[in-house]
Amino acid sequence: MAEGFVQFNSIQYLVFFAVVSAGYFASPARFRWAWLLAASYFFYACWNVAYLALILLSTGVDYGVARQLGRCQAPRGRRYLLLASLAVNLGLLFTFKYFNFFSDALTGLGNGLLGAAAVPYHLDVLLPVGISFYTFQTLGYTIDVYRGVVRPERHLGRFALYVAFFPQLIAGPIERAANLLPQLRARRRWDYTRVVSGLRLILWGLFKKIVVADRLAVLADGVYAGDTPAGGMLVVAATLAFAFQIYCDFSAYSDIAIGSARVLGIRLMTNFNRPYAAVSIRDFWQRWHISLSTWFRDYCFIPLGGSRAGWWRWQRNIVLVFVLSGLWHGANWTFLCWGGLHALYYFAGEAKARSRWGATRNVPSFFGRLASQWTVFGLVCFAWIFFRADSLGQAKSFIMALPFGWLEVESLASQWRALAAITPHRPSPPTRQSSPCC
Repeated sequence: MAEGFVQFNSIQYLVFFAVVSAGYFASPARFRWAWLLAASYFFYACWNVAYLALILLSTGVDYGVARQLGRCQAPRGRRYLLLASLAVNLGLLFTFKYFNFFSDALTGLGNGLLGAAAVPYHLDVLLPVGISFYTFQTLGYTIDVYRGVVRPERHLGRFALYVAFFPQLIAGPIERAANLLPQLRARRRWDYTRVVSGLRLILWGLFKKIVVADRLAVLADGVYAGDTPAGGMLVVAATLAFAFQIYCDFSAYSDIAIGSARVLGIRLMTNFNRPYAAVSIRDFWQRWHISLSTWFRDYCFIPLGGSRAGWWRWQRNIVLVFVLSGLWHGANWTFLCWGGLHALYYFAGEAKARSRWGATRNVPSFFGRLASQWTVFGLVCFAWIFFRADSLGQAKSFIMALPFGWLEVESLASQWRALAAITPHRPSPPTRQSSPCC
């Protein structure tokens, strides 16, 4: 079946959603979960029917583990149950997304230490769309049950719908069980105002994706297609284009997901809140991909001790969370560097906030706030170079071109004409790095 059907910005999805919505409101309330579950499985199977088995496996494991957690009172038994869920879900994620990356890294390390010439073993498998999203969502549910935050869901069908709910299955937001599961049990009526609001959000998401992101991708892809940049100013222009491309890509998928769910009477969490208006890196991560950043905060940073574990452990926890966040986005050293760079930004911002100078500027002036916003935006854009680059070597060459970009203002027009001559004037599909469907 066609991979394009998975894309929200396709006619097929709009037809699919219209049929699902009509069938949803026409169905008896007690059977609506079954209609949505069938639609969600069909939606995912249209990408690759074989990988539907992975969702079924994760669903079955976490449903069973959660039910047993509800019965088991022994601390050791509960820990073993949680470890079983972690092993299955993270094992699947590692196998399909990270096995080849770590195989290359370990083989290269072994060859360097031993002077050997071993060839890394690779798994010839296709990355299942959305696996990072639904894996984290079902893991969050199991951890919440283990902590006693939510009660185990007894209805297998509704829990399966929680894992596979199609609007947020492939690109988030990563929903919490405490928010989504109760809504899947509630009865919804047709509400004209709510439906119109949801459709408007879908249209806004389509505008950001098709009109803005896909057009900016022409410039970003054209410059980043080569290992050697054509000039410093083009690197600046392409990186700025990518900064807004990736924001419009990610936020558009979230808007369409939230709008689609809103039409059905289901409220999903806000995932982006004007991130480029942030005045600090901490503020940026409270606005960017909120469902992911809060997931790492609640299920990784805080369990490790958070900020109460002492200065050095706090630093370790910050680095670990940011590096894992980078690795979550893709199996490449460039993503690890992107995450590590944001950790350094975070440390610098916290040091400034705790300093005497930072303490005297808790309420900055208009120009002070504007300067902070531009500084944060510049730092974030610099980090995007690593996120967009195909390799560390390419990122290095692009960064080395930056200091001389200001000397090339006069040649920017000629460089752009040369780039336009080889770049097709049509939107290009999302790159592996920019696609949120991983």
